[in-house]
Amino acid sequence: MQERSRKEKNILYIVVPCYNEEQVLAETSKRLKEKCEMLIHDGKIAKESRIVFVDDGSKDHTWNMIDEFHKMDSIFSGVKLSRNRGHQNALLAGLTMASEKADIVISMDADLQDDINAVDQMIEKYYEGCDIVYGVRSARDTDTFFKRFTAEAFYKLINKMGGELVYNHADYRLMSKRALKGLLEFDEVNIFLRGMVPMVGYQSDIVTYERAERFAGESKYPLKKMLSFAFEGITSLSVKPIKMIFNVGILICVISVLAIIYCLVRHFTNNTVSGWTSLVMSIWFLGGLQLIAIGMVGQYIGKIYLETKARPKFIIEQVLND
Repeated sequence: MQERSRKEKNILYIVVPCYNEEQVLAETSKRLKEKCEMLIHDGKIAKESRIVFVDDGSKDHTWNMIDEFHKMDSIFSGVKLSRNRGHQNALLAGLTMASEKADIVISMDADLQDDINAVDQMIEKYYEGCDIVYGVRSARDTDTFFKRFTAEAFYKLINKMGGELVYNHADYRLMSKRALKGLLEFDEVNIFLRGMVPMVGYQSDIVTYERAERFAGESKYPLKKMLSFAFEGITSLSVKPIKMIFNVGILICVISVLAIIYCLVRHFTNNTVSGWTSLVMSIWFLGGLQLIAIGMVGQYIGKIYLETKARPKFIIEQVLND
């Protein structure tokens, strides 16, 4: 791993997607500004570095606050999407904008749960030669049992389904300019950045940190949305669910053949028991299995439909950047 020159100050852009974050944005901007000024003072990043807030079609005063931050200090930049496009697309919009001017890009959420001090370690890893540095939670002590259990199951399930996720990593990461350029070459409409970034390759490492409680406001990921996000990740990264359906179909066919042989033996030995319970149960079971299979295949067909349309992942309405 070849180290980078520390004498050459690199431009850092911190990309923060925001959706209805007016309650936390003032504190977030304050802490991020302090961190950037400290890094500039220590000579780790260039003074042209910026904090980029991406407004994902917020319905509160989020964009007005971003506009005010930018007017007060040019270290703050803003990207306003034309409408709500979801966390992943908003993050990608900010990364796309940052790729034009930044040497290093760090993405993080606005809720202050990610430890800002881990940025120092990420930059150190970058200068040591890493192109991607993942922020990884050291523990899940602040989570409820249910959330901890479902989160761990999510990572294990994705990896078993063929995805390549970094365990306990969300979207808090550092990417070099060439790693970011590589990510932007992925053209799919259905994006799942946690699984796409490892596909870029290049030298990577992790930085562990303790995740704090949300500073203010409500979580943007209730259970329903988390389940949808998990399903999106599985179907965006892997075709194993379809293969599993095929294998289950073969298994049921084998069982059906055995059942037919059993029924024939009973018939020819005049030991047939008339009844409808087993028949009804089998019909319901096979009918349900068919509906699940059709639904799963339909999900993939729907994704193919969206990909062929090649609709834009986001439309930028306004950019604030000096």
